[in-house]
This record gives sequence, C-alpha cells and structure tokens, in this order.
Amino acid sequence: MIDRNRLAEFVSPFYQHKDIMHDLSHIERVMQSARKLLAFYPEMAADSEWIEYGCYFHGFIYLREDLIREYLHSEGLPQEAVDRIVKIAWESQKDEIPETLEGKLLHDAHMIEGGRTYLIVKSLCTGTARGQSLEETLDYFERHVLGQGMCYLPEAQEVYAGMQQFAQDFIVQLREGLRPA
Repeated sequence: MIDRNRLAEFVSPFYQHKDIMHDLSHIERVMQSARKLLAFYPEMAADSEWIEYGCYFHGFIYLREDLIREYLHSEGLPQEAVDRIVKIAWESQKDEIPETLEGKLLHDAHMIEGGRTYLIVKSLCTGTARGQSLEETLDYFERHVLGQGMCYLPEAQEVYAGMQQFAQDFIVQLREGLRPA
C-alpha cells in the first residue's frame, strides 16, 4: 500500500523548481487521466498502485532512477515490483514506445492530460516560461507538437485525435488573427 505522505515528501523536491505545466500539479492531472482510462480496464485495478508510483516518478525517472529504486526498496517493495514500477515510469515518457499495458495506460494518460484544449494551454505556458515570443512558441508548436505523438489505447487515441484537431484549428485561427491587415 502506498504511503502517499512519504511518496509526496520524496518526490516534491524534484518538482518544486519546474514550471507550472510540469510541477506536481502535472502529476495530479496525469493521474486524473489515468483513472479515467483505468475505468476501461477493470482487470488492471490491482495494478493501479504501480501506475500511481510510475506517474509520480514520471517527471524525473530520467534524472534519478537510482534514487527512485532506493526509495522503493526502502518502502519494502520486492525487486520485481521495483523493476515493474521503473519500467512503467520510463514507458510513460512521450517519446517512448510502451510495451506493457500499464506503461501504455500511463503513457496515454500523459498524452491526453488536461483534455481537448490542453495542448494549446501547455504550449503557451511553457513557451512563456522559456522566455519565447508568441511567434517562437507557435513555430515550436507546429514543428514539435502538432501532428506529433501517439496513443496506444483506443480510448486515448480518440481523445488525442480530438486534442490535435482542436489545436490545429486553433493555430490556424490564431495565425490568421495575427497577420497584419
């Protein structure tokens, strides 16, 4: 059983200096999406703790896998569980191709985080945090977000397609509105 207080205490330092789109609220949004997807996979109810651990480690697995493993061992988890959680956390990364159902679920939850308008909101906020101009942010969005990424679960694919379509329409309208008369 996860001790959420200890988990939050462990992960908090890794998120406290991130921008508002990648801090602990990001983890909460991804978990919210994961819970929605889990409703389609009742057979995974027993795996929800592994998915939750993977979610909380998602934002820094690529920096400190060693500390994550130490933490999980200190929580009394057996090596098999530690390896599984680490794999799920890695598979949740946007550029990864998940192999496990748990990894696919968390990966897709990450992709559909925040719903239909979120790709736009996240990109505008992240661009601002990076000090980009609106034009630089839109250019980045068109090159690296629009038409990129994929989901593996059919329930997430439908949501992500809607997010991409909304973003494409939004960008077209925004660019039209920004053109000089």
